[in-house]
Amino acid sequence: MRSMIVATLLLGLLLAAPLSGHAANAQFSDIVDASEHKPGFLPLYWHAKHGKLYAEVTDLNSPFIYYNALSQGVGSNDLGLDRGRLGDTQLVQFERVGPRVLMVALNTRYRASSDNALERRAVEEAFAQSVLWGFDIVAEDDDRLLIDLTEFSQHDALSLASLLASRGEGQYKVDTSRSVVNMARTKAFPDNSEVDAMITLTGDPKGDILDTVSPDPRAVTVHIHHSFVRLPDDGYTPLPYDPRAGFIDGDDGNLFLDYASPIDEPIKRGYAWRHRLEKVDPNAERSPAVEPIIYYVDPGVPEPIRSALVEGASWWNQAFEAAGYIDGFQVKLLPEDADPMDVRYNVIQWVHRSTRGWSYGMSVRDPRTQEIIKGHVSLGSLRVRQDYLLAEGLLAPYGDDEVDAAKAKLREFALARIRQLSAHEVGHTIGLEHNFAASADGRASVMDYPHPWVELSDDGELVIDDAYDVGIGEWDKRAITWGYADFPEGTDESAAREAIIERTLASGLSFVADQHARNGRRSAAGPSHPRASLWDNGEDPVAELDRLMALRAAVLGRFSEQVIQPGQPLARIEDVLVPAYLMHRYQVQAAATLLGGRDFTYALRGDGQTPTQVIPADRQRAALDSLLATLEPAALTMDPALVALIPPRPPLSGDSRELFPRETGYLFDPLAAAGSAAKLTLDMVLDAKRAARLNNQRALDAALPDFAAVLDALLEATWMTKPAKSAATALVQQRVQSAVVDSLIDLVGHSDASTTVRAQAYGALGELAQHLGQRLGRAPKGDSWAAHYRFALARIGALEQRPELFEVKAMTVPPGSPI
Repeated sequence: MRSMIVATLLLGLLLAAPLSGHAANAQFSDIVDASEHKPGFLPLYWHAKHGKLYAEVTDLNSPFIYYNALSQGVGSNDLGLDRGRLGDTQLVQFERVGPRVLMVALNTRYRASSDNALERRAVEEAFAQSVLWGFDIVAEDDDRLLIDLTEFSQHDALSLASLLASRGEGQYKVDTSRSVVNMARTKAFPDNSEVDAMITLTGDPKGDILDTVSPDPRAVTVHIHHSFVRLPDDGYTPLPYDPRAGFIDGDDGNLFLDYASPIDEPIKRGYAWRHRLEKVDPNAERSPAVEPIIYYVDPGVPEPIRSALVEGASWWNQAFEAAGYIDGFQVKLLPEDADPMDVRYNVIQWVHRSTRGWSYGMSVRDPRTQEIIKGHVSLGSLRVRQDYLLAEGLLAPYGDDEVDAAKAKLREFALARIRQLSAHEVGHTIGLEHNFAASADGRASVMDYPHPWVELSDDGELVIDDAYDVGIGEWDKRAITWGYADFPEGTDESAAREAIIERTLASGLSFVADQHARNGRRSAAGPSHPRASLWDNGEDPVAELDRLMALRAAVLGRFSEQVIQPGQPLARIEDVLVPAYLMHRYQVQAAATLLGGRDFTYALRGDGQTPTQVIPADRQRAALDSLLATLEPAALTMDPALVALIPPRPPLSGDSRELFPRETGYLFDPLAAAGSAAKLTLDMVLDAKRAARLNNQRALDAALPDFAAVLDALLEATWMTKPAKSAATALVQQRVQSAVVDSLIDLVGHSDASTTVRAQAYGALGELAQHLGQRLGRAPKGDSWAAHYRFALARIGALEQRPELFEVKAMTVPPGSPI
């Protein structure tokens, strides 16, 4: 026993002692001989006895790729700490400084593409680098340095503690006593080495999320993965980004400034993201690929979903066939002994969360060229259940004798969406941007967000046979052809790709990128492009809104207990009701883009495209009429028989943010549901940015409506109508009217809105106050309408006096996206 203690002390002294000569060589051998060796790109040595992981460094000052990831997550959509989440991809190198080795991240955003070393150095020295970690050299043998990776592998590489703090979950830090290297997923291969560690974050929980997804929220254990990857060879030619082509440029974070650019050329440059793909015979119209792109599906996906993912992802081979490849894109099942985090595998991974959430198509890329090294798709497992829920509400399928047949039909509806989702996310990992104009071009791309296409037959039955499209769209084929075409030697590739773009433009297909379709700051109504909407359908957003409102009325008119399976709690009817009652929400957003909107293209000088077009006045007014129709009390009032069907939630079923808000305790609240729907429309019609655009367009063309015209129409449609006679409809009408007042007051106080818009909203409230004074004088004493008018007047008057007395909590809306 004594000898063992002495030996341990000696080894500890050796590890701490300065390195020199024979002693250093002996120490190197002692550690290596006592460790499990994993040869590879970065050779690894696992010293099990001391729980230490060492790496052998021989190539100093040689760049390679480093990225980190979360190999085992937290399981909360709100936190976003999912299994398979990728961190930053960086170009790094090891540099020795005395007894230490630094891992330095090189600054790839500023560079000089020049053969002149001094010119390149001038740029390198002008901008900061980042030292990601400093390693002590524990032993060396000639040019072989041994560094200790243990502490590095277990540090908070993804800044999880900061994220938890920012989400209000509390202050956490890594507890090293509860963190270890995970050797089961630590591996080394010729071109990449993979290090995995189990880390435990400890702290005092403050929020509501961690308690729902961890056994003990005071100790949250996840797995962080580190990948060290050899740079690809020089055989890849980066592809300059073209804004018309539909490829990802990765926003400003992936653009770079090239200070070697001639003064007559832009200094800011970017490359399209894509895999390396070459034909065996570039001269052939169609040829096999030298090395096809292969994606692997997570074998942890259950059937029949697994087969749906394989089928949907495989659609992309249609696009590569159109680009001239024979089986250039393939989909297989991930081998059982493969790790999804291994950079050698493009993967489609199944992610479980406690609540439904987004799916993602991510990638690891060479920071110098944006060549995709690894595609990594994460698909949320609850998405398929959400689509199943949508179908239940649409069809009310569970008759007494039809349960099994109904389940089969609903499963196919949900699986059709999962095929499309698989194709969509893989599309991102092969380089494609969203194209939110595709729904206006006859479903021309899987890179749009599809709303299910549902029709009413002549006899009033709902038809969902064509709910989701099948296969790759025409836009997708054109985009892949531009990005992946392999041309015969001697071809002017720039001219050849420009010719591809010209043919795409001539086809009439259009492209609207993510940044011009997403929500604006402090608003859900930012987009102004009439074809740039998410989850919409059809070429004419107004006609589709009218059609969808008629469809919604039909669905709600037949809503009954047959939307849930026999034996389920009747309270679950509300779960199915929410997406059915709000099925128009995305088409409302689409129709609103016409108000003050402008059609535009990503035109380049000389390409023949029309840069911008004003939306004609009659289309804008039609859009406003259709939007205001969604606020009509008759459209928002629920059938009393339906309300009577929905009891409070039974024990153990739990409450959910997916349900409508309630002001009635645990009883179902149809008025709050109507308030949620009204908010969806009012957020669009009274959006501050849209209002400013309306005023600006009127300044340029007096024939176009301004925001004042919108306000007049809104008050006319909501406040100037006669009071409803039925009690249920009257309460809904009052709810909508109150929501209009609250929204206008909010707009007056919106500091980011233009002063003109705020003044117009203020003026509209003043006009309304005069009208309410007149109505109040005519209302019978004690009448509910008199109280309603009096309170609205007090709310308006409080703007100049004591607004805090009349603050109203903003109405919430059950989450929609991802649909």
